[in-house]
Amino acid sequence: MHFYHCDTMTQKNFPALPLFDTLEFIKHQSFPVDYAGLSHAFIPDDFHQARAFLISYNGNATTFNAYRREIERLLHWTWLIACKSVCDLRRSDIEAYLQFCQKPPETWIGLSKVPRFIEKDTARIPNPEWRPFVATVSKSDHRLGKEPDRHRYSLSSKALREIFTVNSSFYNFLIQEEYTEVNPVQHVRQKSRYFTKVQGKAQIRRLSPLQWHYVIETAAQMAASQPEKHQKTLFIMTALYAMYLRISELSASPRWTPLMRHFHRDQDGLWWFTVLGKGNKLREIAVSDNMLAALRVYRQSLNLSPLPSAADDSPLIPRQNGKGPLTSISYLRKIVQKCFDQTIERLRNDGLEDEAVAMLAVTVHWLRHTGISDDVKRRPREHVRDDAGHSSSAITDKYIDIELRERHASAKKKPVRDDD
Repeated sequence: MHFYHCDTMTQKNFPALPLFDTLEFIKHQSFPVDYAGLSHAFIPDDFHQARAFLISYNGNATTFNAYRREIERLLHWTWLIACKSVCDLRRSDIEAYLQFCQKPPETWIGLSKVPRFIEKDTARIPNPEWRPFVATVSKSDHRLGKEPDRHRYSLSSKALREIFTVNSSFYNFLIQEEYTEVNPVQHVRQKSRYFTKVQGKAQIRRLSPLQWHYVIETAAQMAASQPEKHQKTLFIMTALYAMYLRISELSASPRWTPLMRHFHRDQDGLWWFTVLGKGNKLREIAVSDNMLAALRVYRQSLNLSPLPSAADDSPLIPRQNGKGPLTSISYLRKIVQKCFDQTIERLRNDGLEDEAVAMLAVTVHWLRHTGISDDVKRRPREHVRDDAGHSSSAITDKYIDIELRERHASAKKKPVRDDD
């Protein structure tokens, strides 16, 4: 067993620093020998095993970031609070860790997301402002002036599930590497008590038909008034809805760069769009006539031919200034948010305050959900499933709300009194 004396003040003072850098740098990263002033032999061993596990997910930045967050938290708690190696954790330790994650000390909670590592004198150093947990507020609350509060930090059921999923995968990896013999996460009893049980289907966050009408109309108005700037906005809004794209699927990354030629015509004259999605999976999306028309207008605004050829390697979304593809997801979000903001203003000017208030919570991903939800009403669900990149029809079925409408319709006029 790997135990050592642990300072009882360590938890409050939190001397730990971020452990793992980005995908670009993690492969060349060594263990920070001065980590928290602790020098027990098992800590570097745990670190190198964890780094190897994370590197195995280098094909997907989103998955890597989620797994890095969970593994980093586990190591900090294991070394600083439990004072053990990850090899020595058992079921009771994991249960204690889960309770810790639900209410971490305030010194472990940040109020904003910051980079783990920063550049200083051409070297990568840990960012002292970084914390393992981050208190957030909803988008609508932020608009109302509410600020993140460490005292109100909480983990959602989804976040708790990620703790189980990621750490269980980590221990399976350690077993395969013969670093440990047990997976304590799998031994946790009554996992369900950690999750909120909700009857029926989970809510799909999407725009109402009226909201979407205003959104796409607003994008068109922006493009008409400033075509050199907002034809891009109109194309992005159309693509996110009509092809159910994730925002990350429009930006360039080390693993994929969306190009104009990814819109292509097959031997039957049908147009498709190729995209690399979650899980590093390529998928072909059927391109509608309206999407193709939006592509034509967008390309003409870029002084390109109406439709791309198979040799057209120009970036789908070029940088605003300069050459090359757009790589910033945050910049794409700003483009979408500006359209949302102008939509909210138009709704309010038209006296539609309820719709405007409801839109305060809308995020970019709602456009994907809205496109899927609208299409399952008129297309075979298998077609929508494949275009959306869902792994099964069960996921697509979550967007089918016909039964809910019928259920509500049957309840709408039910009487309370005999004379109703």
